[in-house]
Amino acid sequence: MFFNVTLYIVLTIFGVGLIYKVSTWFRYNIGIVARDISTGERFAAAIKGVFSTFFSSRILTLLRVFLVDVLLQMRTLKEDGLRWIMHMLIYWGFMLLLLMHALDKFITSVLFPDYQPTINPFLTLRDLFGAMVIAGIGIAIYRRFIMKVPRLKTNSMDCYAIGIVAVIIISGICLQATKIVSYSSYQSMVEEYTTMPEEDELKALEAYWVQEMGMVSPTTKGPFNKELLEAGKEAFEMSCAECHAREQSAFLSYGLSRIIKPLALGLDSAKIPILLWYIHFLACFIGLAYLPFSKMFHIIVSPLSILANAVMDDETSDQANIATKQIMDLDACTHCGTCTTRCSVAIAFEEFQNINILPSEKLIAIKSLARGKELSPDELKLLQEGAYICTNCYRCTVACPVGINLQSIWFSVREGLLEKGYPELSVLSQLSFYRGLMQRKIVADEYREPLQEAREAISEKCELMKAKEKPINVTTASKKLRSELSLSSQASTFSVCFACETCTTVCPVVASYENPQEALGMLPHQIMNACALGVRDLAFGSNMLWDCVTCYQCQEQCPQGVAVTDVLYELKNLAIKSVKLTLATK
Repeated sequence: MFFNVTLYIVLTIFGVGLIYKVSTWFRYNIGIVARDISTGERFAAAIKGVFSTFFSSRILTLLRVFLVDVLLQMRTLKEDGLRWIMHMLIYWGFMLLLLMHALDKFITSVLFPDYQPTINPFLTLRDLFGAMVIAGIGIAIYRRFIMKVPRLKTNSMDCYAIGIVAVIIISGICLQATKIVSYSSYQSMVEEYTTMPEEDELKALEAYWVQEMGMVSPTTKGPFNKELLEAGKEAFEMSCAECHAREQSAFLSYGLSRIIKPLALGLDSAKIPILLWYIHFLACFIGLAYLPFSKMFHIIVSPLSILANAVMDDETSDQANIATKQIMDLDACTHCGTCTTRCSVAIAFEEFQNINILPSEKLIAIKSLARGKELSPDELKLLQEGAYICTNCYRCTVACPVGINLQSIWFSVREGLLEKGYPELSVLSQLSFYRGLMQRKIVADEYREPLQEAREAISEKCELMKAKEKPINVTTASKKLRSELSLSSQASTFSVCFACETCTTVCPVVASYENPQEALGMLPHQIMNACALGVRDLAFGSNMLWDCVTCYQCQEQCPQGVAVTDVLYELKNLAIKSVKLTLATK
């Protein structure tokens, strides 16, 4: 009764949780993708996409990907052989235990009419699959806590996933081991399944179980004579053999039972087998009920993500489905850290100590953002910095073992964060190049707005930008600017400029305007002069600084070898640093 009621409650929680999690794929959104498309329209687009895929040639792609990337996990093998072994052991061991043992009433019993969990091959396979999971967990612990893969972070969900699986498997093995040596379990089995009224036959059977099956009896002890064991064997074959293989077949449990044999009677009298039964089944039930809300949900979602990404493309697929896929991908993430180990800028984490620089950790913060959690200004700034430091090298997306298009997620998140209104000054830096390439995916006004906000934030620090008619007083020149630029061997070359205007003459930005002085404020050679004079406001406030397309024409043509483009880069960084320090102190 307890088991049935608990199972009903657990399945109800699991079902409700599953429906809720799947609904979030259609309700939540990251950034700017399909934000004006309703939940109903996204659900309808998903159904249409599924049917159009199944009834097209793309079904062959799905079958190939299912075999290669879902069942064999070849993406993981390409990245790391040890991690592939770990995943295969845990995934296949756990899934086979789930299908063969946990769901035996619905699957194994249907496929094998004579199925009993205590006969072979099922008795042996159960321990074999359990051994696979334990070996996989051992490798996982070794990688995370002993091998200490660089920048591989372990959070509470990782510990929960390892812990709940370990409790389920280990408690199951311990339960079987205590049942092997339990006299109470033997008596219950005899009462339920045997029909032998003769006391001699019962004694012979008990002797056989003590000698051959490992049971510990408080009254019957060896050594036994051959005739008694032969009689016991006959009784076993007549009453038990059809539904009970020899316990040695369960090699893990039997091995453990030999270790605890001296304690068997004490464990039995303390009802430890019953306690382990409750621990085992409650752990299974808790794991199942909490599965939709835990990292373990990736067991279901990761294969779906791999299949979806195999037949979808950001350029041609329905934007409603792209938005749905991005939210689904957040649940598909296994937090394996592959993207972080491949990240081109992950080394920056050592300097900035912003966890959101690491792709695998950034996804956790993005989950909270997508779910509508109210992030503090500091949390938004850290997430924004982590998103914008990305160089769009695409290595994380290529390496992801579950095929998540991380590049697409980073772009959507960056644009969504810009809408929050915080002046992200990196949109003016060289890292804005990718945003320029993706400009056609952004509404024109929304593309220009953060640029304007960033420039306004910088102009607030530049008095000469706000009052252009004000004469320049070179006596207030900043020695600090000259010294800051001199720290860089490339930027320090501004000092040898003699204003020949070659850089301005070859600049394609200058050539784009009839009156470049009015549009750009200062021209390249004038910015070099401003650096030499140490006039920070002129150097930082010029539109030319931020409109530079980094073609390096000026630098290549300069007769003095002034690294003009590199000077502009350094000025950008100094200007951004100055404004961020101001914002941080407000």
